[in-house]
Amino acid sequence: MTIPGNQLTPPASAPGVSALPVPADRAPERTEQAAEAVRLTDVSKAYRTGRAELVALDGVSMTVREGEFVCIIGASGCGKSTLLSLVAGLDKPTAGRVDTGGRRVGLMFQEPALFPWLTAGRNVELALRARGVPKGARQAQVAELLETVRLSDVGGRRPHELSGGMRQRVALARALAQDADVLLMDEPFGALDAMTRDLLHDELERICADRTLTVLFVTHNVREAARLGDRVIVLSSRPGRIIAEYEVPRRGPRRIDSPEVARLGATLTDRLREEMGSHGR
Repeated sequence: MTIPGNQLTPPASAPGVSALPVPADRAPERTEQAAEAVRLTDVSKAYRTGRAELVALDGVSMTVREGEFVCIIGASGCGKSTLLSLVAGLDKPTAGRVDTGGRRVGLMFQEPALFPWLTAGRNVELALRARGVPKGARQAQVAELLETVRLSDVGGRRPHELSGGMRQRVALARALAQDADVLLMDEPFGALDAMTRDLLHDELERICADRTLTVLFVTHNVREAARLGDRVIVLSSRPGRIIAEYEVPRRGPRRIDSPEVARLGATLTDRLREEMGSHGR
């Protein structure tokens, strides 16, 4: 990945961090043969607020390869959610280009946004119906999707009968029902307790491996980013620009409380504090 025109120097890693900090103007050549799933080229996004212009993203260039799990972190208001909206096609960039190569893109938010009058199964079925799946084939696919998120016994329950973690699993099943090649996740576990979040990390990792999903995952939780990501990208405070990138080699299963995740989390925290401090936050 090449990020033109950015001369910032990334922070030094803490000793033993199992991640490779990448200078923002000198990213490594990737040797993987996987095709590009998402490419952003000099993408900027500005909003008009009365007579003023608010620049959310400024000259962002990045590539995500098929099957890669990329986490994006940064201060509030740095354009993380805007970036996902552009990739999803919900909005258009003011400048630059977003290319997903015609791949199907699914989006999952922090709130499950389930219809309360529908059962878990019917909530998942909505996505299948929107895709045009024939009615006769939906029941079997709903059962398969609920099994994928390990909720095969709750298809007849309504959202108020489910825990927060279970509602997010239903939301994940609904996102998977879109048959997306690229899954965009905007703080999907931010409202959950630590234990539930950790369990869902395991489930998401398993599902991504089984389906070879490409994931762009926005989070404020640096430990979560270190736990899940193959790569972690740090955005500057508004306007959002890529200021650092960390490769995270996979050496077996990760745990949220592992020393490696803790060390990388500390490095990411230091980088964010440095960035926020430079903007007087």
